[in-house]
Amino acid sequence: RWDLVAAYPDQLRSYVPVFTAYTDSAFPTDIPTDKGLRVALRYEVGRFFASLERFRQATNRKSLDESYVAYSDMSLHFDRYLRVGGLYTFYDNTISLEPYYQGVDDKSLVYADPKKDPALVRDLIVLIKGPEKGKTGIVIGIYPDESNTCAVKLDRNKGIREIRVVPLSWAAKRLGEQDPDDVFLIPQSA
Repeated sequence: RWDLVAAYPDQLRSYVPVFTAYTDSAFPTDIPTDKGLRVALRYEVGRFFASLERFRQATNRKSLDESYVAYSDMSLHFDRYLRVGGLYTFYDNTISLEPYYQGVDDKSLVYADPKKDPALVRDLIVLIKGPEKGKTGIVIGIYPDESNTCAVKLDRNKGIREIRVVPLSWAAKRLGEQDPDDVFLIPQSA
């Protein structure tokens, strides 16, 4: 229902003063680190709002694929803003999970062959290669360019759902009965 999505761009746009106020108050001095962080944060805000405008245009055209990509970019730049701004409640200093999988047969991860049955938007996936091998999430966008990449919202870890852009061949559909992505679960009140 496109009519439900139409109000989102204006609501999200209203956050510009919040981003600006945080950026300027958290890093107010002229020392090089504060200046550098302000530049980096303003860059991510700019990319977020450029993606938001692409999202507005895609929803006006009712283009589902373009909407997914614009939403993916919005999510990615918001995630980067939180990370650069030190707003995540934890820092995971694990460089790569690949060493944990050395000597473990890849068949221990249960997934569909990404060459025969590639993941699509809204598919629950497991990362089968790369530094975050074994992590699970959901595909939120597939980039239509020649990069063959997709945006993945990782499953919750310490309360945070990070966004990653990975090669499409690294994101394999999970097999078997799965719990739905928690974004689709409605909490029940007692």
